Amino acid sequence: MTKKIFKGRAVVKGNATAEALVSKGGFNTLASYQHALMFGDKEGKCSDQNNPDLYKKPMAGKALCMPQTIGSTTGGLVLYCAASMSRQPACLLFSKEIDSLAAAGAILADVWTESPMPTVDNLGEEFLSYVQTGDRITVCEDGTVIVER
Repeated sequence: MTKKIFKGRAVVKGNATAEALVSKGGFNTLASYQHALMFGDKEGKCSDQNNPDLYKKPMAGKALCMPQTIGSTTGGLVLYCAASMSRQPACLLFSKEIDSLAAAGAILADVWTESPMPTVDNLGEEFLSYVQTGDRITVCEDGTVIVER
């Protein structure tokens, strides 16, 4: 087993260990969670048909790795709602700087729900180039992210 360590900024502190689910393109929060929130899909399968990396894959409980979020101004509320319904990823990992809407959703989920979702940004392009769907991800409170395969 090989291990690689990355250091980012802990936006929402916490510890998590989960299987990686990687999107090389931007993550449209509303499009991705629409079916999970509207139709009761407990696995949180991605409903964004414009994201071939994630489409129809379960997101709940995964280490969601992406460059950034894109799309609707409802993005933060969608993340909060996913957490309040226990359909959130185990953690959110961004290669770039998190946008204010996604940060707000992650922070609200941390404060107002019992569903932790540690969030780390600024992990760098090397992180997104290296991590693959299925890798084992460990997130530490200080923003350290360990990728094992």
